[in-house]
Amino acid sequence: MAWPDGLPPMSLPVIGAPLFIISNPKLTIAQCKAGVIGAFPALNARPQPVLGEWLSQITSELADFKKANPGAEIAPFAVNQIIHPSNDRLAADLDLCEKYKVPVIITSLSAPSQIVPRVHSWGGLVFHDIISVRHAKKAIEAGVDGLILVCAGAGGHAGTLSPFALMEEVRSFWQGPIALAGAIATGRGVLAARAMGADFAYVGTRFIATEEANADRRYKEMITASEAADILYSAYFTGVPGNYLRQSVINAGLDPDNLPLRDKTAMNFEAGKAAETVKAWRDIWGAGQSVGAIGDILPAAAVIARMRAEYLSARRDLCGR
Repeated sequence: MAWPDGLPPMSLPVIGAPLFIISNPKLTIAQCKAGVIGAFPALNARPQPVLGEWLSQITSELADFKKANPGAEIAPFAVNQIIHPSNDRLAADLDLCEKYKVPVIITSLSAPSQIVPRVHSWGGLVFHDIISVRHAKKAIEAGVDGLILVCAGAGGHAGTLSPFALMEEVRSFWQGPIALAGAIATGRGVLAARAMGADFAYVGTRFIATEEANADRRYKEMITASEAADILYSAYFTGVPGNYLRQSVINAGLDPDNLPLRDKTAMNFEAGKAAETVKAWRDIWGAGQSVGAIGDILPAAAVIARMRAEYLSARRDLCGR
């Protein structure tokens, strides 16, 4: 699936990050209808056959909406696949993605050398999460179509490099599509990402605080009440460093300032184990440093409309158009 000029029809150059547990068909469809790429992790559909039901619902609802609104900027959707031995569903999930010709597959954790030819065979594109130049080069060698730069401040599993640093280094050898992640929650942030050389902003935390998101109401309210200083970066919960709401760690009976290091071999992507009764992402809630810019819980379409207005206003202020 080739996008003219590197971009699909969109109202705003944003990809809604696939949020473990939280992203669902309702949120994904709302994002796509509003003109940004909606995404969800395949592992969110449980048990595994439910993924087929989700893909059927998303493809049919978007097709019906497009037919009823021929002039609308309806974005494609994406499915996140964890490329790791712990994911024993990968083969079956890819079969379903092929059946429904999912437009974009977002891969994580290992270079998707075996995945890219399969996705290309049905006309789909592969974007890969990276946190370093080394990972970027491995992904490019695997033949990916786009890179997702997960920089400092991003919610959930995230890197530590400044987006300014990583973007400049990656752009020195890669001219393909890039999505930039790291504390982006406003239209101004989206414009900044574009000015830095990204094709898309990768937005996650802002979409947790939406009506459609499958998140506990307390989780959404904690995001709206938090500031950047309330974010904890730790590898304790899944074996991979990530950003979490400090208050959720405290509420789970743990001291966020005295967590021991966990070995990477302890990774469990189904439910990263922190203790016998405490699990990420169920009890320990992921969020990025953008929380200070999020003050309300709205429908996804309203969030996107606001971000678009902010984006256009900021662009006029800077460029006169």
